[in-house]
Amino acid sequence: MKWDEFSDWGKRIAEWTQDYHLTVGDKPVRARTEPGDILNALPALPPEHAQPLEDVFQDFEQIVIPGITHWQHPRFFAYFNSNASAPSVLAEFLASAIAPQCMLWQTSPAATEMETRMMDWLRHALDLPEGFAGVIQDSASSATLAAVLTMREKALKWQGNQQGLFGQKPLRVYCSAEVHTSVDRAIWVAGIGQDNLVRIPIKGDWRGMDPAALEAAIQADLDSGLHPAGVILCVGGTGTGATDPVDECLKIAQKYGLYSHVDAAWAGSAMICPEYRHYWPGVDQADSIVFNPHKWLGVQFDCCAHFLKDPDDLVQTLAISPEYLKTHGKDGIINYSEWSVPLGRRFRALKLWFVIRAYGLEGLRARLRNHVNWSVALHDRLASEADFQIVTQPMWSLWTFRYAPAGQTDLDDLNLRLVNAINDDGRIYLTQTRVDGDLVIRFQAGQFETTEDDVRMAYDVITEIARSLT
Repeated sequence: MKWDEFSDWGKRIAEWTQDYHLTVGDKPVRARTEPGDILNALPALPPEHAQPLEDVFQDFEQIVIPGITHWQHPRFFAYFNSNASAPSVLAEFLASAIAPQCMLWQTSPAATEMETRMMDWLRHALDLPEGFAGVIQDSASSATLAAVLTMREKALKWQGNQQGLFGQKPLRVYCSAEVHTSVDRAIWVAGIGQDNLVRIPIKGDWRGMDPAALEAAIQADLDSGLHPAGVILCVGGTGTGATDPVDECLKIAQKYGLYSHVDAAWAGSAMICPEYRHYWPGVDQADSIVFNPHKWLGVQFDCCAHFLKDPDDLVQTLAISPEYLKTHGKDGIINYSEWSVPLGRRFRALKLWFVIRAYGLEGLRARLRNHVNWSVALHDRLASEADFQIVTQPMWSLWTFRYAPAGQTDLDDLNLRLVNAINDDGRIYLTQTRVDGDLVIRFQAGQFETTEDDVRMAYDVITEIARSLT
């Protein structure tokens, strides 16, 4: 394919994309292929000679699309959505077209300076203090890893990268059992070890960590000769929306000089709405905060906003500057590769710029509020049904339930059969989790184009299929 053919194909793919988004609601949400179907449809060996792009595109439609679970479906109520609004798709198209590698200021000044400005726009939208600086990471997992590495280095007085962890007192990091498993992985990668991730008991309707238990655990470790390093807090956990008492826990972290990280990967987007900020009082006292605009703000995956009270701590942890990465003769520049684990960086700020300008903060707030209000209304309807049991109350647009008709003894099996039957039906897509050992079904509304009718349909599908099982 030559560049003088590109515009024809670009137009065709743009038209296909528009039609896909306008009609995706007519498709089953989840892929209906069986394991191996796509693999076996793809040739075992690569072609030796060029093939017409017409053939490639036809195979895309016939082989790839049947194996896609439609994350842009308006009735995708399972995982936190990876949204792709129209302006975000256009921005990604442009970023792909110019294909800059944005590791340094000099390798694309526009990308670096737009990233600085977009992170400050988001800081303003969340009403964080001016002292916070931000960087766009690929995901909350990477931001959490960066935070864990920073708490490790600070605890070891910046000697961990040089000397390693051998011979050191075991470092201890504290969190509740409700945090995302990316925290566990960060602990592994940082060399701290799973045994040194201390799970603090939870309490209350928000399923947040018990501050008294947190302080007791820190003090017990100090008394035992261990080395407390940091606290990781959860705001809007994946399973149930669990949220730690941020203010109280951060005060304890500060009392003991521990680095603190707040993981609000999903729920952080909701904090552009002032009425939801009571869920993280005192968050401005955190050292590190992360949320994913790609989960709820319509920005295409991947785009993770990572805020830092003192970015120098992160830079001191991660920066490495061989001669070929130095920019000489320019003062006051930022090289964001020194704020991230990967050296290479994509131009992610462009899609933030497009989306925020295309909708405005009020347009984004309206979508978020609709999702929350519609989800709560669905919760209220299902709660009024005698054979359904609400397990956890709505946290923003996320809550969990269980089908519990009279006379049924194995509710775990019944609810697993229910969620599988709902997803096989294809009209909506849900997922399961466990709460205090019991299997329950999650519901959350967050797809960018979801309507009130889509959420209402979920009630019909859930009750119809549940009762058909018994």
